[in-house]
Amino acid sequence: MRRFLMAAAFMTMAGVAAADPAEGVWQTQEDDGAYAHVTMKPCGNAFCGVISKSFKDGAEYKSPNIGRQIVIDMVPAGDGAYEGQVWRPSNDKIYYGKMQISGDAMQLKGCVAGGLICKSQNWTRLK
Repeated sequence: MRRFLMAAAFMTMAGVAAADPAEGVWQTQEDDGAYAHVTMKPCGNAFCGVISKSFKDGAEYKSPNIGRQIVIDMVPAGDGAYEGQVWRPSNDKIYYGKMQISGDAMQLKGCVAGGLICKSQNWTRLK
């Protein structure tokens, strides 16, 4: 029994330590005068991000986009890179997406033409 409890405790600690770098709350870069807090968490074998707060002119406001998924099915590709889709609220379009995470910084790209033409944003981890 003691061995079982020690193994369970170790597995719990290992699970906490193994949290993916994408998980957490991220602040987007300003786009068309607004920015958001995005909560990233696992969704199946990928990661998804949902808008949890929105801000305009520095003040929080109740955007109709709160609760909408902005990062869609980002699958880890190794070395802090992810591939999936991103939704841009200002034009309501979904793009091929790439994410690169380094510490508390994330570069998120939305691409067209098979990934040849991309626009990027730099996000910062809040928690």
